[in-house]
Amino acid sequence: MGSKTQINMAKSEEVIRKHKEYLWPAVANFYQHPLVADRAHMQYVWDLEGRKYLDFFGGILTISVGHTNPKVTSKIKAQVDRLQHTSTLYPTEPIVALAEKVAQITPGKLQRSFFTNSGTEANEAALLLARMATGSFDVIALRHGYSGSSTLAKSVTAQGPWRAAGVVSVGVAHAINPYCYRCPLGLKYPDCGVACANDVENLIQTGTSGHIAAFIAEPIQGVGGFITPPPEYFKIVFNAVKKYGGLFISDEVQTGFARTGKHWFGIEHWEVIPDIITCAKGMGNGVPIGATVTTAELAASYRGLTISTFGGNPVTSVAARATIEVIEEEHLRVNAASVGAHFREKLEELQQKYPLIGDVRGKGLMQGLELVKDRATKEPAPEATTRLLERTRENGLLIGKGGLYGNVVRLSPMLNISKADVDEAIRLLDKSFSEIRA
Repeated sequence: MGSKTQINMAKSEEVIRKHKEYLWPAVANFYQHPLVADRAHMQYVWDLEGRKYLDFFGGILTISVGHTNPKVTSKIKAQVDRLQHTSTLYPTEPIVALAEKVAQITPGKLQRSFFTNSGTEANEAALLLARMATGSFDVIALRHGYSGSSTLAKSVTAQGPWRAAGVVSVGVAHAINPYCYRCPLGLKYPDCGVACANDVENLIQTGTSGHIAAFIAEPIQGVGGFITPPPEYFKIVFNAVKKYGGLFISDEVQTGFARTGKHWFGIEHWEVIPDIITCAKGMGNGVPIGATVTTAELAASYRGLTISTFGGNPVTSVAARATIEVIEEEHLRVNAASVGAHFREKLEELQQKYPLIGDVRGKGLMQGLELVKDRATKEPAPEATTRLLERTRENGLLIGKGGLYGNVVRLSPMLNISKADVDEAIRLLDKSFSEIRA
C-alpha cells in the first residue's frame, strides 16, 4: 500500500470521526464504514482513497445530468463571479429566465413559480397556498408517502421512522396508497377495480369536514420505495378531490424533470393536470433549489407577505435553467425512456435469476427492487438489502435503499447515461446478488 493511499485513508478516518463528533447522530450514513466522497464527474464518483464508483443513486435522484457537468457548472461559476445573492426583494434576470422556462415545460396553465431551497419548503408553500385558496384546512395525503423534514411536511409524511419525533397530523388524513405488491386491502390488480383509489372519496366523507384543501401525492413514492400506482389511479382520485372542492398537488421532488422518462413530470404519465406542482432535487443538478408552480389565479390567492431569502437566487436559478436546457438539447426525456426500458428489462432478468427480488417497479430511470425472504409470504428482507449495498459498494457501484421496511433497492442513474452504463451496473448488481446468497 502506497504512502499516498495511507495518507488518504487517514484523512477518511478523520472525516468520519469528526462527522460523528460534530453532526447530529440522526444524520445517518450509508455503509458500515461510510464512504467519504472526494470528487465526481458525470456518472462516476471517487472516494478519498481514489476508488472509482459508478453512481446509480445520483445523490437521491438529484444529479440529473451528471456530476460536475461542464454545461451546468460553467454557468454557475460565471454567475458566482457576476452576482451571487440578492434575495427575492430584487428581481434579477436569472430568476425571471428560470420562471419563464419552467412555465414553458409545465403542463396545463401552471405558469407562476415561487422558488425556495428544497422540496420540504416547496411542499410547505403548496399546502399553505391550498389552505388559503380553498378556505379549508383539511389535507389528504398517502400512506407510505414522504414530503420533507419540517413539522408540516412530517405531518403529511406517513412512515413511522420519519415521524418518530412525535409529529401531530392536525388537519391531515392519510389514504390507502396504491401499493399493489402489498395491497393493504388484500386484493389483486386489476381485479381489485383500483379499490384504493375509490376509498379516497370515503376518506374525505368520513375523515375530513367534507370540504378539503388539497390532496398531495408523489406520482411514484420515492422514500416509500418507488411504489408505482396503476394507470387508472390518479384519474379516479382527481375526480374525487375535485368533487369535494380540493386542489390536486403533485409532489414531483423526485419524479420531476424527466426522471420517469418521456415527460417532464411524473404525473403526466397518469394523464392528470394538477393544480400545483412541487419540485426540487433534479431540477438543479445538485444545487439547493425548490419550486412551487401553480396557475395565475391560485398564485393570486396568497394572502399576506412572503419572502424567500435564498430561494431563486441568481446562482441556483442559472443552474436550474442550465439543467433544463441540457435535458432539452440532449433529448434526455427520450433517453430516460429508452435507456430506462432497457434497464427495466435487465432488472427483470435479474428477478428471474434471484428469488430474493420479489418485485421490480418504477418508470424511466427511477427503478426499484423490493427484496423479500420468500416470494410466497413476501416477508421483507432488510438485512439482505443492507448486505447488498455493502457488496455493490465493494464492487464499485453506488445504489440507494428505502421503503417502510428498508428492503427496497432504489436505482436512479443520471438521465444521460447509456445502455452500456446500464449493462455495467447490471453486471455489478448480478455479481453482488451472487455474493449475498444464503
